[in-house]
Amino acid sequence: MIRFLKYLFSLVLFNVAQAQSPSDAIRLNQVGFYPAAPKVAVMVNAPVGEFVLKSKKDNKVVFKGKLSESTRSPFSEKTTRVADFSAFQKAGNYYLEVPSTPDGSTSYPFEIKEKVHEGAAKASIKGFYYQRLGIPLDEKYAGKWARPAGHPDTQVLVHPSAASAERPAGTVLSSPLGWYDAGDYNKYIVNSGITMGTLLSAYEDFSRYYDKLNLNIPESTNQVPDLLDEVLWNLRWMLTMQDPHDGGVYHKLTNASFDGMVMPHQATKPRYVVQKSTAAALDFAAVLAQAARVYRPFDQALPGLADSCLLAAKQAWTWAQKYPNVLYDQAAINKEFDPDIATGTYGDRHVADEFIWAASELYLTTRDDAYYRAVNLFPDENMPLPAWPQVRLLGYYSLLRFRDKLTPVAQKDVAELQKRMIQFADQLLEGTSTHFLRTVMGHKASDFAWGSSSVAANQGIVLVQAYRLTQQPKYLQGALSNLDYLLGRNGTGYSFLTGFGGKQVMHPHHRPSVADGLAEPVPGLLSGGPNPGKQDKCTTYTSDVPDEAFTDDDCSYASNEIAINWNAPFVYLAGALEAISFKK
Repeated sequence: MIRFLKYLFSLVLFNVAQAQSPSDAIRLNQVGFYPAAPKVAVMVNAPVGEFVLKSKKDNKVVFKGKLSESTRSPFSEKTTRVADFSAFQKAGNYYLEVPSTPDGSTSYPFEIKEKVHEGAAKASIKGFYYQRLGIPLDEKYAGKWARPAGHPDTQVLVHPSAASAERPAGTVLSSPLGWYDAGDYNKYIVNSGITMGTLLSAYEDFSRYYDKLNLNIPESTNQVPDLLDEVLWNLRWMLTMQDPHDGGVYHKLTNASFDGMVMPHQATKPRYVVQKSTAAALDFAAVLAQAARVYRPFDQALPGLADSCLLAAKQAWTWAQKYPNVLYDQAAINKEFDPDIATGTYGDRHVADEFIWAASELYLTTRDDAYYRAVNLFPDENMPLPAWPQVRLLGYYSLLRFRDKLTPVAQKDVAELQKRMIQFADQLLEGTSTHFLRTVMGHKASDFAWGSSSVAANQGIVLVQAYRLTQQPKYLQGALSNLDYLLGRNGTGYSFLTGFGGKQVMHPHHRPSVADGLAEPVPGLLSGGPNPGKQDKCTTYTSDVPDEAFTDDDCSYASNEIAINWNAPFVYLAGALEAISFKK
């Protein structure tokens, strides 16, 4: 009888513990941790005390520690204490508990295991599959998010702003395939530029990892790695955006105005290619030149592709040299031409960085010094973090990737390039050990702009680049801290990758996720993240604090939209950490 009563008592305690809701006050990577890597959580506004790590299986304490001294946020009155359980390395499913809090707060559950981020890495690539145009998403590959094909784009009109003698306004073109750019249904060359460059760089840096990755997409059984199959879907569209008569590249393919919140196959407005631009031509040239060398080893599976890419890149470069200042100005276009275009502008006003990136990729692919000499590689002392209007570092990454194979004209700059990259990484790391979240992300309010999640991911890429140059663990640990940020250790407590984490984004500004009638959004898409600018005027924000200015509401395109140029650096960061891994 006594033994039976003890059993009942333990069962009651177990059920109480299991029933307790996770506390939003404990911020941590809700996916998990590598056994040999740092493992950190932060407790918001916590008293002095201990924390315990418990097994999710039986609620037994497996590790104890003391919370750190309190650290204050630079943006608000909130404080944090750190729970560091890096010393614990046993694989399993766990959660944290902080007994000193009034409610004995517990965290969202997480795993400790090797390859802990492989699921997120794969999903973030698969997210691009869900953005495909012109193909039905079959249940075999898309699961519950299967849908009919949308936007075949085989009858696209030349907008008057894009008219030429050979292709007057109203000419019907075919420009199929590609990815929906973001939560809307349009396609933009400039934003495809940084997206494709980042994904191709991920493959060049970690090809052995991506060669083995199976994403369960329609092409998974062919002889090309799945990442490159997915990239190819957008690459083939980009090739159609070049005017074969002069080599120029249309800025975007778009409706005149955004569609409503409907499924892709229900959006049937007329589509246009709009004005050629220098930024589009240079982004195109850079991507196609890089693609030419990436796809060259797959000539047997994709005959002629690499040659076509390189020819297109050279033609776009020639056009951009002839027209170096054709900037996309949508307001000016709308004053002169009809119909008015009211979709995303991607109106880059400065293209010196695009010239550097395109020249770097063409030089590396052709080994022709003339491309390298055509630009000033170091126009200033800055190392600007990549974003769609600032792509200089993509060229730097590529030059450093092949630093041992450069011709003398470029070899002389390698030492300076390495120094700048390492200095930039060191600047990013500075203050992380005392930051209230112990992340590289979020040291400055300026980190929290539109698409702040991509800021975190791109900072992580810089740190991975520094690690590849030096093999110093501090850079890899800094990169991992930003993946932790994206998956829950941040000012909001959300995991920003759909489908992952105990407190995950459920209502992104993403038309298929809104219109498909399913509770869960399309998985593997990275939400934009906190943005105190709140340009959407959505009324459900609960904070003006920079790192908290977020709302999980589909009205919030300023903080909760998805975009291909945000997913791409997440792909790189998660894949890099999986490829490099952490060993004991």
